Amino acid sequence: MTAPDPTRPVDVLTVTSVRGVTPSVRRIVLSGTREAVVAAGPTISLLVPRVGDPAPRWPSVQRDGRIVWPEGAHGVSLRSYTARRQEPDRGEVEIDFVLHGDGPAATWAGAAGPGTTVAVAGGGPLGDRPAAWLLLAGDETALPAITRILAAASPSTRGVALVEVADAAEEQPLPAPEGVAVRWLHRGGTPPGEGTLLTDAVAALARPDGEDVFAWVAAESATVRAVRADLRGRWGLGRAQHHAIGYWRRGRAMGGG
Repeated sequence: MTAPDPTRPVDVLTVTSVRGVTPSVRRIVLSGTREAVVAAGPTISLLVPRVGDPAPRWPSVQRDGRIVWPEGAHGVSLRSYTARRQEPDRGEVEIDFVLHGDGPAATWAGAAGPGTTVAVAGGGPLGDRPAAWLLLAGDETALPAITRILAAASPSTRGVALVEVADAAEEQPLPAPEGVAVRWLHRGGTPPGEGTLLTDAVAALARPDGEDVFAWVAAESATVRAVRADLRGRWGLGRAQHHAIGYWRRGRAMGGG
């Protein structure tokens, strides 16, 4: 009989600072060990406790990365977020939380202050790759990932970044290589996930001829499906030429990617 894989405790991080970045985005800096910060991302499996729970019943993690939950009620929710910044030597992780809706992560972030704890159960890559020409498309939940991709891009990179937000107050500084045009798309009064603004903006683009192209897309799931179909069909992009993932689903609370 095969013995079960040994498990390890999850890494618990502590909030050190909180600030509002835009009307709907709260930036939280978490502190922990160097090992915890390295293992956390850039795409983080975040374990969010109930607000005010002094002793969350954290799960454990098997060697193969599977999460082992405690029996019975535990009050901890699993969400995926992209770290906007990670500094292992300082033991810091910075995460932006979109506060739309009343989901567990938004509720936790809205109430969090210095000393509040959260946990991480590992992480993964962003799914991007270097390319001569980049198409980045996403809503506010994708901004941390888009920020990281542009920061890591070669100065010679060309392309377009399309970012859908509610209005001008939700725009953030987004440094990019000189050849990458950043275009902000304003929803106005349309609720998140209910319009076709991002889909239409991608549909208005033509694939550049003779370029090494890579497309990275993250937003509401139905929007991502529509954009993915366009990229695979009209643009003719293969599996290695694009990464498209639904960060949230209409009808469920928005989180972050």
